[in-house]
Amino acid sequence: MSFTAAALLELHRLHQQLGDLRDRLERGPKQIRARQANVAQSEDKLAKAQAETKAARIASDQKQLQLKTGEAKIVDLKSKLNACGTNREYQALKDQIAASEMANSVLSDEVLESMEKIDQLKAGIGELEQLLSRTRADLQTTQQAVQAQEESLLAEVRRVEGNLQQAEAALPKDFKDAYDRVVRSKGRDSMAPIDGESCGGCFQQLTPNMINDLMLSRVVFCKVCGRLLYLPENRAPASER
Repeated sequence: MSFTAAALLELHRLHQQLGDLRDRLERGPKQIRARQANVAQSEDKLAKAQAETKAARIASDQKQLQLKTGEAKIVDLKSKLNACGTNREYQALKDQIAASEMANSVLSDEVLESMEKIDQLKAGIGELEQLLSRTRADLQTTQQAVQAQEESLLAEVRRVEGNLQQAEAALPKDFKDAYDRVVRSKGRDSMAPIDGESCGGCFQQLTPNMINDLMLSRVVFCKVCGRLLYLPENRAPASER
C-alpha cells in the first residue's frame, strides 16, 4: 500500500478515535448539567407547592377566625332575645340569627374544603420531597461516575494525541500542508476512503482521473464534501501492498 494511503488510513482512524474520546469527555458534563437541571426543577416545584400550602393554610385560618367571630355574634344575638320589648324587635333578631347561621354554615363548608385541600397539598409536598431526593441522588451518582471516568479518558486522549502527532510528523511537507488545512476545517470528518468509485463520506461519484490520481499517491479532495480521499487497503496496487 502506498505511504500516503497507509498514512491517511491510520490518521483517519486516530482522528475518529480521538473524536470519540472527546465526545465521551464532553458527554459527562452534559449529563451532569442535565441532572442539575432536574434537581433545580424539582426544587422549584417543591418551593411552589410549599408556598401554595402556606397560602392555603393562611386562608383557612382566616375562614376559621371568621367562623368563630360569626358563632360569637350568634351567641350575642340569642342573648338579646329575652330583652326584646316588642314582637317586631324580637323577629328582627330572629332574622339576624337565621342569616348569621346560614352564613356560618356556608363558611363552615368552606373551612372543611380548605382543610381537605391542605391535606392534599401536604401529600403532594411529600411526593415532591421524595422526587427531589431521588434527583439529588441521581446527580451525585452521575457526578461520581463522570469523575471516575474522566481521569482514564484524559489519559487515553493524551495517548492518542501522541500517536497522532507521530503519524502526522511522518507526512511529506507538501502533502502535510493540504492535510493540515482540511483537518483544521473538518476535524474527524476531514478524510474518507473511497467506496467503489465514490467518496466514502458523501458517496459522490468520482471521476476516472481522481481514481488515477489516488493510485499515484496524489492529493485528492472530494469536490462535494471536501474530504481528503484515500484508497482502502484492498484497492492499493499490487506492487504497493
